[in-house]
Amino acid sequence: MSSTSSSPLHLAVALDGTGWHPASWREPVARPRELFTAGYWADLVAEAERGLLDFVTIEDGLGPQSSHFLDPDDRTDQVRGRLDAVLVASRVAPLTSHIGLVPTVVATHTEPFHLSKAIATLDYVSTGRAGLRVQITARPTEAAHFGRRTIPRIEAYDAPATQDLVTELFDEAADYVEVVRRLWDSWEDDAEIRDVTTGRFVDRDKLHYIDFEGRHFSVKGPSITPRPPQGQPLVTALAHDTVPYRLVARATDVGYVTPHDTGQARAIVAEIRAEQERAGRAAEPLHVFADLVVFLDDDPAEAAARRDRLDALAGEEYRSDARVFAGSPAQLADLLQDFQASGLTGFRLRPAVAGHDLPAVTRGLVPELQRRGAFRRAYEADTLRGLLGLSRPANRYAAV
Repeated sequence: MSSTSSSPLHLAVALDGTGWHPASWREPVARPRELFTAGYWADLVAEAERGLLDFVTIEDGLGPQSSHFLDPDDRTDQVRGRLDAVLVASRVAPLTSHIGLVPTVVATHTEPFHLSKAIATLDYVSTGRAGLRVQITARPTEAAHFGRRTIPRIEAYDAPATQDLVTELFDEAADYVEVVRRLWDSWEDDAEIRDVTTGRFVDRDKLHYIDFEGRHFSVKGPSITPRPPQGQPLVTALAHDTVPYRLVARATDVGYVTPHDTGQARAIVAEIRAEQERAGRAAEPLHVFADLVVFLDDDPAEAAARRDRLDALAGEEYRSDARVFAGSPAQLADLLQDFQASGLTGFRLRPAVAGHDLPAVTRGLVPELQRRGAFRRAYEADTLRGLLGLSRPANRYAAV
C-alpha cells in the first residue's frame, strides 16, 4: 500500500500513562490521582474519538512504567505501575463507537492461546474495533518475574550475542502472531448453529485444529472463542531496524517506524516493502506509520518553553527513539504532509502530556488537516479494518 501527498492521512495516538514525557504527571492537567481509574482512560479515548482518529494504542509492559532501562532504578519522581492494556481497552470499548482500540501485548513471556482469546473478546466487546501491538522484551529482570526462562544481560547492543538474542526474540514473536492468527481462524464464521430444535449449538466440522508446530510453540487448538467480528483483528508492531522490519513485513497490518527526516523515512519504507516482497506478501496491504512525540501549542515558543520546563522538572533532557516535535498544529501538519510524501500512510502521535497534547491534536491538528483536505470529516466505516481500508479476510480453514 503506497501513499501520495494527496491521499488522506491516517492518524493514531499512543497513550502511555499521563504522557510520554516522564515529568508529564506533574502538569496541572495531568490528573495523576486518577491515572489508575477507568474514567481517566475513558476520557482520553473519548477525546481521541471526538477527533475522528483511526485508533489509539495503549502502552503496556512487564516492568515499571517510566522505567526504560535494563536495570531497575530507585527514582521516585516518575510514574510507577500500570494497568493491563487489554483490560483497559475492554473497559473503554462499550463507551466508544468508532475508534479502534489497540492494546500492547508482550509476546516474550505470555501465551498466544490466552492472548488470541483476549483480543477476540475485545473485538466482540467493541463490535469489530480491536487490534494488538505485539512487543518483545530482552530485560533479564522481566524474565525473572515469570521464572520460566533466563535472558542474559545485554552489555553491548552491537555485540553478535545481542544480535542473536534479538533475532531469536523477534522470530518467537512472529511465531506468536502466526499462532494467534490461526486460532482466530479455527472457528469458521458459521460454526455456531444455535439450533434449539435439534439441540446443536455448534457444527463440529467447522471447528479446526491448528496443529501449529514451531521452534517456540506447539499449539493444538482450536480456540474456545468464535472467530472475531473482523475475522482478523489488526496486528501492529513498532520497528527500529532490519530484524523488527522483517516482523512488520511478515506478520502485521501496521508497522510503526521512527524516522527523523524524510530521507530516512523513504529508506525505511523501501526496506519494509522489500522485506514484504521477500515474505510473499507484496500484494497484501501493509500500512507504515511514523511515530512522533508531540508538544503542541498555538504559539510554537510556548511549546518549546513547555518542553524545557518539563525537562527541568525531570532533571534531564527528554530523549526518544522517535522524532520529538515542539510547535504549532499548522507546523505539525506541514511536517506530516512532507513525511507522507516519503511513502508513509499514516502517523502515530505520542502526546508528551496527554491532558494537554491529546486535545491539541484533536482540536488543533485535526481541523488544520481537514482544512487542507488531508483528513476525514466523519468516520466512514464501522470496523477498524474498514477505517484503514483493509478487507475482512477469508478464513484459511474454510472449504472453498
